[in-house]
Amino acid sequence: MAHITNNRHAQRAIPALAGIGLRPQHYGEVADSRPPVGWFEVHSENYFGKGGAPLFHLEKVRTDYPVSLHGVGLSLGSTDPLDAAHLEKLKALIGRIEPGLVSDHLSWGSSGGAFLNDLIPLPYTEESLSHIADRICLVQDFLGRRILIENPSSYLEYEHSTLPESVFLVEAARRSGCGILLDVNNVHVSCRNHGWDAIDYINGIPAGLVKEIHLAGHTLNRFEGGEILIDTHNRPVCDEVWQLYEYTLQCLGPHPTLIEWDADIPPLQVLVGEAKKADRFMEASHARAA
Repeated sequence: MAHITNNRHAQRAIPALAGIGLRPQHYGEVADSRPPVGWFEVHSENYFGKGGAPLFHLEKVRTDYPVSLHGVGLSLGSTDPLDAAHLEKLKALIGRIEPGLVSDHLSWGSSGGAFLNDLIPLPYTEESLSHIADRICLVQDFLGRRILIENPSSYLEYEHSTLPESVFLVEAARRSGCGILLDVNNVHVSCRNHGWDAIDYINGIPAGLVKEIHLAGHTLNRFEGGEILIDTHNRPVCDEVWQLYEYTLQCLGPHPTLIEWDADIPPLQVLVGEAKKADRFMEASHARAA
């Protein structure tokens, strides 16, 4: 697969191909080798500065590839006011990079002005559904564009949740007009941790709402009396997640698919290899549909 070389404005759309995260360890190699991946994704907050090496390298990549911005700091589910300074920086970055997609998480990470180093799931109730849908609308109005929300990985459930997570996710998207970033690894992790049915979860997601898919590695932690999956993003995608991804493609069709790898970053060619594997799954899905 050839790298993308169209003009800047034609690169806005993210293709239904596999992409990888742009990491500082790989800036030079990406610029020199132009790896055969469909697109790159970056964590928005890492590029909020007005200059410097990160923005320099991102803009170089942006001349050859579509780019997606994936955030972790909007804290959409919080009861704190939306962070105006954060939104201003995100809007400026969007204007500078012209990304194909902009996303954040179905979670909260701040309380009383203090920010937590985690993405904490919401209680899945009608009250919190109305709250987060309103907040997503405010963000989209400010940015002047649609965003995507990603399903979280979780390790505990709220006792007073009344809606299945997949129903909550879909309703939040429908009420706010946003799209869904479906993290298949997070579906697997949360379903295994809570005893949910991953197939039912995928079956409940309408294809028209999904605009991006994430795949990642996770870690199995065993403890006295049980085990838990932790969404560590530090290893290859496991066979069970690949199988769930294959089923997801059968249900929803091919979508832009990111290989997430955020810790213990491997050589660039390892990420490219994972992306090629995802592309093969999408090609097989196309062939079955033909």
